[in-house]
Amino acid sequence: MNPFIRLREAVIDTVLSINEQQVLNAGTGTVPAPTDDGVALAAALRQAMQQFKAQAMDEEGKLVAYQRLRNDPAYLAYRSELTPQLQRFDPASLPDRATRLAFWINLYNALVIDAVIAFGITTSVADQWSGLRFFRAAAYQIGGLRCSLDDIEHGILRANRGHPFIPGPQFAASDPRLGWIIDPPDPRIHFALNCASLSCPPIGVYRAEQIDQQLDLALRAFVAADVAIDPTRAEIHLSRIFDWYREDFGGTDGIIQLLRQALPADERRAWLLQARQARLIYRPYDWRLNLA
Repeated sequence: MNPFIRLREAVIDTVLSINEQQVLNAGTGTVPAPTDDGVALAAALRQAMQQFKAQAMDEEGKLVAYQRLRNDPAYLAYRSELTPQLQRFDPASLPDRATRLAFWINLYNALVIDAVIAFGITTSVADQWSGLRFFRAAAYQIGGLRCSLDDIEHGILRANRGHPFIPGPQFAASDPRLGWIIDPPDPRIHFALNCASLSCPPIGVYRAEQIDQQLDLALRAFVAADVAIDPTRAEIHLSRIFDWYREDFGGTDGIIQLLRQALPADERRAWLLQARQARLIYRPYDWRLNLA
């Protein structure tokens, strides 16, 4: 499996013209000393995301004013002071699962924002190769290792299950980043990760001490706003997210069970609780940039 994954990665990077040496936190100054206090770094990241929300997002966290954020002092400090600390930070030092979940979710959302600004994206992150390039090109150096958006989502947060459209796990068996994965994965992360597109879940700021409640709220809020039921056709209309990651949710039966638990106590949930069968209809994903 190791040779296959190495060859797969080399071929994809060549096709997409991705430079494995390129990261968004390379900087030009002296590399900071190793950061031993993972809790403090996670708190600094959380504070940066809170400032981003206050300065450049709508109240729901759906839209981002990227041009306004570009020259904002909070964003400039994030770029110059916080992200360089990641270069020699060991994520394995994060003390518990809750802290790791909050850290990686916040970092994913922050990296998306940083990459949209750095790459000058104005219409969609999916303009090239249906988004494959953006999610592999957007990366930070973390603990001396390159870590892209795909690495964070499919390698770390999804316990190395791999990209839904690319065969094999995200990381090879010899990859040192395997020490960072969160296993078992929590499927609710799919309602916390925002990929700068209109169909994405809202951007939240996640805290270790509240992570379970926040993920549950993210799931319930997304489902309440997104899911529609056509009882005459016995159809459930829902986000393409459920299709892409159906295995994470336990297949069709798992998705329906999740909806029975997560939907608010309205006519949709009442119908679903008594329905003997239902067909899942996945909506097209709106990849337009979530521009405020």
